[in-house]
Amino acid sequence: MSAVIETDEHKALRAAVAQLGRRYGRDYITRIVGEGRHPEELWSEAAKLGYLGVNLPEEHGGGGGGIAELSIVLEELGAAGCPLLMMVVSPAICGTVIARFGTDAQKRQWLPALADGTRTMAFGITEPDAGSNSHRITTTARRDPDTGDWTLTGRKVFISGVDIADATLIVGRTEDARTGRLKPCLFIVPRDARGFQRRQIDMELNAAEKQFELTLDDVRLPAQALVGDEDAGLLQLFAGLNPERIMTAAFAIGMGRHALARAVEYARDRTVWNAPIGAHQAIAHPLAQAHIDLELARLMMQKAAYLYDAGDDVGAGEAANMAKYAAGEACVKAVDQAVHTLGGNGLTREFGLASLITAARVSRIAPVSREMILNYVSHQTLGLPKSY
Repeated sequence: MSAVIETDEHKALRAAVAQLGRRYGRDYITRIVGEGRHPEELWSEAAKLGYLGVNLPEEHGGGGGGIAELSIVLEELGAAGCPLLMMVVSPAICGTVIARFGTDAQKRQWLPALADGTRTMAFGITEPDAGSNSHRITTTARRDPDTGDWTLTGRKVFISGVDIADATLIVGRTEDARTGRLKPCLFIVPRDARGFQRRQIDMELNAAEKQFELTLDDVRLPAQALVGDEDAGLLQLFAGLNPERIMTAAFAIGMGRHALARAVEYARDRTVWNAPIGAHQAIAHPLAQAHIDLELARLMMQKAAYLYDAGDDVGAGEAANMAKYAAGEACVKAVDQAVHTLGGNGLTREFGLASLITAARVSRIAPVSREMILNYVSHQTLGLPKSY
């Protein structure tokens, strides 16, 4: 029941974040994107109120909650029209991985700063030739046997917010001395590390957070840059990827709710032939269906967050993938229906919905495509033969 019925604390958190979001709203995001800036003011205020670090341990400056609480924060900011994409990356992925697997020194160095918003961390996994297949990652880490230092070489692509991040948590691979096979490992790479270069990707997506291609050209890192156990491999990686999927679902649900709210308001006010257009079933029913789909996606997201926070990584993996799929589909349909409800007005800058058409597609594509999720469910859940 806890995964379905929100506690009074969760309801209070949701209401408080919604109030913060209304003070900024879609106009704020539109303005700062036009100015080429990042949402520093909203990020800073959300941090001061304890929202950014709500999932991080109390002993390291966080709120002591989990992904359930953090997903509420992102969903409500999205519903207000001002989502913070870096919440998916900095506190959810990087903060979670460091809190679970980092050394005491790494926790002291990073977690309080991630929680209070004074430092930000990006996450680098996707590669030009790897895409959704994390087993094909070619970024390689070699250890110096004399000093214990690491040297990273490789490329990453579509990495969010590297220009504002103090460091990037890079997924590389090291060679297992026993088998000779490569295994995934995570490294904290400072923004100013020698050989660590970035190039901004020219995107049609109208967002404050920019996308980058990264080049790691013999980036030398100290031994303590390695996060967690070198032999933990996929366990540590998926400790970050499950929260990423849950938070992407929250991002999509918030966006869908925002678009739907604008459409409902318009359908109530827009009068044709002496009646609001929302009185006609051709308008009302698709909006009702969009609402149902968003609510169903939220239920799966809540289940995934509940399982993850309870320590059920396997169950959370299945639910997180399903939640991300359901939320992406619901978001795209809600945005499309919202634009269609407004007709020509849905494509004007005044109503601010047209730019969401591109943004909504992100929830279908990233961080894993809907087709790969269907592969996961058909193989892992239904037990069908693997098709790839």
